[in-house]
This record gives sequence, C-alpha cells and structure tokens, in this order.
Amino acid sequence: MNDYTHRLGTATLSVTGSNGPGTPVSVEQVAHSVGIGNIGFELMDVAADGAPASDLVEPFLALFNQVTLGFYWRIFEPQEGAPDTERLLKAAKWFKDRGVRTKGHPLAWHTLAPQWLLGRDLDEVEKTLRARITREASAFAGLVDHWDAINEAVIMPRFTAEYNAITPLAQKLGRVEMVRLAFDTAREANPNAKLVLNDFLLTEEYAQLIEDCLAAGIQIDALGLQTHMHQGFRGEDELGEILERFGKFGLPLQFTETTLVSGELMPEHIVDLNDYQVDDWPSTPEGEERQADEILRHYSTVFAHPLVESVTYWGFCDREMWLGAPAGFLRKDGSPKPAYEALDSLVHGEWWLSPTEVVTGEDGTVNVSGWGGTYRATVDGTTTEFTIESGKATAVELA
Repeated sequence: MNDYTHRLGTATLSVTGSNGPGTPVSVEQVAHSVGIGNIGFELMDVAADGAPASDLVEPFLALFNQVTLGFYWRIFEPQEGAPDTERLLKAAKWFKDRGVRTKGHPLAWHTLAPQWLLGRDLDEVEKTLRARITREASAFAGLVDHWDAINEAVIMPRFTAEYNAITPLAQKLGRVEMVRLAFDTAREANPNAKLVLNDFLLTEEYAQLIEDCLAAGIQIDALGLQTHMHQGFRGEDELGEILERFGKFGLPLQFTETTLVSGELMPEHIVDLNDYQVDDWPSTPEGEERQADEILRHYSTVFAHPLVESVTYWGFCDREMWLGAPAGFLRKDGSPKPAYEALDSLVHGEWWLSPTEVVTGEDGTVNVSGWGGTYRATVDGTTTEFTIESGKATAVELA
C-alpha cells in the first residue's frame, strides 16, 4: 500500500459571527497541485487553429491539468526568422483559459535542430541558439513559464543518428556549459521561469551530469525523467531505484515522458526506439487490461515519493501516438481504454476529496483534509475558494 500522507494538508475553515457554531459547510475539490500532464500535440488544430472541437477535447480536459507544448526548433522555425510564435501563443492561451498549466518542450536539443543552421561556424551557432532561447522564453512569459530548458544533454556531444549543428557545439563547450547556456539564457529572458533538465538516460551518467551542474553553480529547478516503456513496464523495483538515484539531489522530480503499451510489446533487442518500424501496431483486449494495471502501478509508485511533482504522459489517442504505438488512453475511434478509467480512479477517486458536507464546531471552525490543491467551500450560497498545501495547515475565513 503506497503512503501518500506527505501529499495531505489541512485547512481550518472558520465561520465568523454569532452563527458560526453548527454552520453547515459544503466543500468540494477543484484541482490538484500535482501535475497530471499530457502533450497537447493532438489538440493543436483546436487550440491553435480554431478548428471545431474534436472528440478528444472533453476527455482530455476532464483528466489532465497540465499540458506540454512542442517547441521543436526545426518545426517551430522551419525558415530562419519565421517562427510559429502566434500559433503557439494561441494554443497556450487556449489551454490556460481552461485551467490547464502549460509547459514548453524543449528550448535546446540536438534532435530536430533546424537544417538552415548547418554549415555555420560554432560561434554563430551558439549566438543563434541563445537568441532562439531568449526569444521563446521572453515572448511566452506569462503564458508559458515552465520549460524543458535542455533535452538529453548526456548524449548531446556524442549523438550520431543525424548530423546537426548543436552536437558540434556541445563537443566544444561540454555538457555542463551547454546546460549553463540553456538555463542562464532562459532565466535572463524570463526570471520567473521554472527550468527543467530533462533526459531519457536514467543512469549514473545522468546523475553525474546533475552533480557537475550543481557544483558549477547552475540553478536547476526540477529534474525531468523520461519513462517511455514500449518494451514493458519498468516495475516498482526499478522505479524505486530511479527515485533513489535522482531523489538524492533534493530537487523536484518530473516524470516527463511516460508511455505504456496496450498491445504487443516492442522487442527488447531494440536499442533506439525510433528504429522499430511496423505497418500496424494494434491495441488488444489483453494489452489494454495490462496497460490499465500498469498505469495504476506507475502513477501510484511515483506519486508516493515526496519529491515527485508531476507525471506527463506522452500522447492521448492511438491515432497520433509516437512510433504508431498503441499507447494512448483512447483507441483510434476515440473510445476510452481501461487505462483512462484507471488513471481517473486515482486522480478523481483515491486522491480526490468528493463533495462533502461538514458542520462547524462550537468555536465556529471545522478542519478539512485532502491532497494539495484548490478547493471551494460554500456557506449560505456564498462560495470561497481556498488552497490546501501538502504537509501544511492553513486557516481560511468564510463569509
């Protein structure tokens, strides 16, 4: 049984005046403080382009409170000087208007670096990269204040799958200075930004890079841990090892890219997941039951750790999943898989305070406990919104 006591907080609700004692109070939870995230790529036609609402919108908004938007440089700026800024601004505003927290991914990465950057000397590449980071971090300030500042820095200097202009720069500067470049440039452009170091290589090599960066005085706001599991669920023991390896730094942990397959698993001999190519990769009834069970186990295990602040799943519907994998929460026809109900049973079930009626005591107060998040209390038709903070006790005056 997972221990979530560190997620709980208490609010003391106080009804003032002579009618305070014995006052009925209706309490309901509105939102979680932890991030239950997904990528927003599949909703861009609605969020950014103004298309009619698709069948994905309602189930997405009903389950997720955080969204990752794609800022892949080659796609975002296919021609130099013509970034897709306005479209992404519209998307960020669309999500934020609906109460969904936004995150940008990524500011610096060797993969999907623009082709027009090739052939330039390294000083020019560095100057252009800094300008790109500055432009995005400043232009989106207020709408996107949370970024994967640099992605997969561990392999950046030795990346050989595709020739790009960023890897030679990383070879010149080294990993630590590449991280410093991304973090310092973004923070200067937006001092309020939350900046994440993100990687898929969850080994001691990544841990060493983190240690080196911290020793070099780089301010890292959170550590991103990718957990694509196309070859099978990592299991509680391996997740525990990952949490121990990266929890030792005392920084917030984000599981940034999670996938669990609801069909046949990718063969274990595949090293680079991008090398697996199949014409059809169907979801199966047996696979869907397995996926639902693994969703419960994965989310329950990682959120039981006090440093984990968010889990972002990498895709929503099987129509557009990375690698064509049957790893979404919805089937290609838009119908929910058991995994959708499984995650919802945690987010809005086990971890959620159902609407409840409480009554103040003789002193006009009553205590309410729940997961950290936003709540509403209603007394005689007047509603007050308040926050419960994990591990803390707060006082709230009601009208």
